[in-house]
Amino acid sequence: MQQFFKEYWPLMALAVWFAYKWWRAKQVVAMLPALKSEGATLIDVRSVGEFANASAPGTLNIPLSELSSRLHQIPKDKPVVVCCASGSRSGMAKLLLLKNGYRNVHNIGNWGNLA
Repeated sequence: MQQFFKEYWPLMALAVWFAYKWWRAKQVVAMLPALKSEGATLIDVRSVGEFANASAPGTLNIPLSELSSRLHQIPKDKPVVVCCASGSRSGMAKLLLLKNGYRNVHNIGNWGNLA
């Protein structure tokens, strides 16, 4: 058994990380009605092309590469919900927003979770 963990711990750690991302996104989905009632800004950080192909209603497209230069478009006094294709870029967006003084930021993961 010890040999199993020694060989497969990176794979197990990756599985735990994906499970946590899924669980956390589901928590934000449950909070979404309340966040919307508080006037949340919904931001999709996918590329312009990805966003044009499909998007959730009411989302603002600010690609991750442009986010730091477009912070002025995002109110700091309201909740912010970020999404992307898998939750990875939106995770980076959340960290960038927190670093820039935003306090009520939520990563909902996949943009389809907003629908």
